[in-house]
Amino acid sequence: MATQDLEVNPPATDGITDLAFSPQIDLLAASSWDNQTRIWEVQPTGVTVAKASIPHEGPALCCAWSKDGTKLVSGGADKAGRMMDITTGQTTQVAAHDAPIKCCKWINTASMNNIIVTGSWDRTIKYWDARQPTPALQVSLPERCFALDVSGELMVVGTAERHILIYSLANPSTPFKQIVSPLKWQTRTIACFPNAAGYAIGSIEGRVGIQYVDERDQAQNFSFKCHRDDKNVYSVNAISFHPQHGTFSTAGSDGTYSMWDKDSKQRLKFIPTINMPISATAFNRTGSIFAYAASYDWSKGHEHYQAGAKNAIMLHATTDEEVKPRPKKR
Repeated sequence: MATQDLEVNPPATDGITDLAFSPQIDLLAASSWDNQTRIWEVQPTGVTVAKASIPHEGPALCCAWSKDGTKLVSGGADKAGRMMDITTGQTTQVAAHDAPIKCCKWINTASMNNIIVTGSWDRTIKYWDARQPTPALQVSLPERCFALDVSGELMVVGTAERHILIYSLANPSTPFKQIVSPLKWQTRTIACFPNAAGYAIGSIEGRVGIQYVDERDQAQNFSFKCHRDDKNVYSVNAISFHPQHGTFSTAGSDGTYSMWDKDSKQRLKFIPTINMPISATAFNRTGSIFAYAASYDWSKGHEHYQAGAKNAIMLHATTDEEVKPRPKKR
């Protein structure tokens, strides 16, 4: 770990599956294989204080904050979506599927305000109004949901067999575009651009694709290799966009993370391996803190799982040099 980076305490007791910062204050949530989604307050000094947790009856796989920061939703292998009201501390079940819930996000658009979307291995996505016990809308997918992200009116879903479905949330029942991933191997992570003009996709084969949504921008699409060395190719486990600069991070099974500027096609920062896969990442609302989770990611199968191996969430204070865009090279 980078020596100046601070560790979140107390840590989760098993692998970390997702990280999410509140859009209002520096509260960090992390879902974990230990059946909990935890919340910590990150103080200005970098010290963390455990605040609350959402219990699941199986591994927690994803978490997401509401826009006003008063609610946290968490999805798990228990096929349930559970929501905590931060002001009261009450947790209620707000979503249900026939298989584990792999992805959850909040939607805040003119037509769908404060709606939760959940993506599951049961080959559906469902939209939920937390005040109603049944989904507002259910949509079938061609395969199991592996990755999902939302930015404004844009929602992008990645499934098994490399299907990518692109939705305008003005018409949430039908994708306006469905393609096969530009990457040859299984989709691991998807992140929408903050301006909703496109998305980045990462695969298990150390490659990232930058994809624009508008047909007129297709010439700007490109893919690049990362998270590989002379002998090995590693999974890209997480992509996070900086909320202000539109640059982004990638993190992988090789235990490294990098910061990138897609517009000038440059790497802004590289950190050498922390000797543990990085399973999840997140920027806080200002982009001044970058959180990354060191956890086994199952990329080498269960036989390489080490019981008792440390799971850590680290907080890195970003600098302008690491996250600000650079002019294009001539």
